[in-house]
Amino acid sequence: MSGERTRRQLVAGLAAWCVAPVAVHAADVQLPAPVSLAGALAAALARSQPLVVMASLQGCPFCKIAREHYLMPELAAGLPVVQIDFRDARTVRDFDGATRTHDALIKAWHVSVAPTVLFFGRNGREVAERLTGGDSDFYGAYLEARLQQARTAVRG
Repeated sequence: MSGERTRRQLVAGLAAWCVAPVAVHAADVQLPAPVSLAGALAAALARSQPLVVMASLQGCPFCKIAREHYLMPELAAGLPVVQIDFRDARTVRDFDGATRTHDALIKAWHVSVAPTVLFFGRNGREVAERLTGGDSDFYGAYLEARLQQARTAVRG
């Protein structure tokens, strides 16, 4: 009897341990996922702002830092920021109106590193250098420089 109870406890403990990481990721704060990039861009340009798109990967610790420490505060301050996810089958309308999965869009943009932050202006063109990766003591300064460049391009 004692051996059976120990085995059940072990199985229950392993099951809980396997589910715990999923619950942690599910609780991560996410940026909004756009339904239409063209619509999100039009709304951004109406406010004289670029559309900022974060290419993210579930479980990526650098994505979490970039999103929660840098991009969420920008979103809260009024900057149009959305998130597209690697390996995600959700669909979004691209700038040209075509429907693609998040993953297909990331591949079409030739994004290979998570996180990558892209800055879009008129006609869905990139208006600042991409911010690739998240392992930098100067991430905030790099982001601010690219935002300034993107805002200048959009307002010019």
